[in-house]
Amino acid sequence: MSHKDHYYNKSKQEGYRSRAAYKLKQLDRAENLLHEGKTVVDLGAAPGGWLQVAAEEVGETGTVVGVDLQRIKDIDGVETVRGDMTEESTKDEVRAIAGDAVDVVLSDMAPNMTGEYSVDHARSVHLARQAFETALDVLDTGGDFAVKVFEGRDLDDLREEMDEEFQYVRTLSPDASRESSSEVYLIAKGRMTAPVEEGDVVEVEIVDEGSEGDGVAKVDNYTVFVPGGDEGDVVEVEITEVKPRFGFGEVVEK
Repeated sequence: MSHKDHYYNKSKQEGYRSRAAYKLKQLDRAENLLHEGKTVVDLGAAPGGWLQVAAEEVGETGTVVGVDLQRIKDIDGVETVRGDMTEESTKDEVRAIAGDAVDVVLSDMAPNMTGEYSVDHARSVHLARQAFETALDVLDTGGDFAVKVFEGRDLDDLREEMDEEFQYVRTLSPDASRESSSEVYLIAKGRMTAPVEEGDVVEVEIVDEGSEGDGVAKVDNYTVFVPGGDEGDVVEVEITEVKPRFGFGEVVEK
């Protein structure tokens, strides 16, 4: 039996809607994406193989939402939204079901294939980036993101963009992918969000000195660099710049 036939036949025997279900199973085993009680959103979810796996893993206490332009046939324990994932109205529908605490966003989307590799790669990166931007809109702090993309020259740029927003990013090739496929999966773990915004004024204690001589303060474990701040000082600072991992603040003169 060929590699392709093995997973195709296995999906039929075990009741999954696509062989892709085994890709998610393998990604989950590698990176521990799905847990009992988690809230999962699957983008481009039709026909529903990933939704079936997600629903099994999160159980009755979890929530699974599938989003697609196509209609998805009913799956026990799964809610579906028919719409464009990039539109705010669709995101609002997802939030109405999932709430503000989405733990995992998944995307196994692929472009319509042209047979011209550079075009197909560029289209896959575009889809992956759209899924990434959607994930940033709906994921809770600490949430995870998994997305399919074809290998090629733009892959590293996308991975770098994702790395700025998550604690780490890995590239995986599940065994269930076809041997001839150039697809890989970017798995981003630990969505980072800042507890402050530009313009906020907060009182902080300078707890350390940075490599550039700036004072280092913490706001809910988020690092704020304060030029001119000395260790031990308690000062009010205005947040002047916010990045996923750290921010900058200026001491408010009284």
